[in-house]
Amino acid sequence: MIFFKPINNIKKIMMLFVVASSLLGFSVSVYAENTNPSNVIIVVNTTDKNLSFSKQQIRHIYMGGAMSRQFKAVNLFVGNPLRINFNTRMVGLTESRIQAYWAQMRFTGRSKPPVEFESTEEVIEYLLTVEDSVAYLPAGITIPKELTIIALN
Repeated sequence: MIFFKPINNIKKIMMLFVVASSLLGFSVSVYAENTNPSNVIIVVNTTDKNLSFSKQQIRHIYMGGAMSRQFKAVNLFVGNPLRINFNTRMVGLTESRIQAYWAQMRFTGRSKPPVEFESTEEVIEYLLTVEDSVAYLPAGITIPKELTIIALN
């Protein structure tokens, strides 16, 4: 009987592997849906309803460039799939590279990172109260009429 116990353990290990693999596949497919570039829109609180930003201009706003003096960038929390998508597709950097950059900017006193919020509802609330604030949001979300969706060039 001792001979059969390792076989039962192997069956348990295989079962755990199958379950873990299926869960991993599910989480990868959910993440893949959130990383589709068409799932992100850029919204700004401005009086100029004809305003348009290029990808490079948005990158400058989020990385503390000259345009960040006029427009205030807003981020979702670190690890949010929408933020990961935005950073990868629009800013062109990984989260760790961006965090290292902002650590250096804070240390030298040259610039401050964008404000962060936990939810899109908090982001929209902030956008509505702070003029010239810019944020990325999931496509399909209801945008208040006071905000402008920026068309990317």
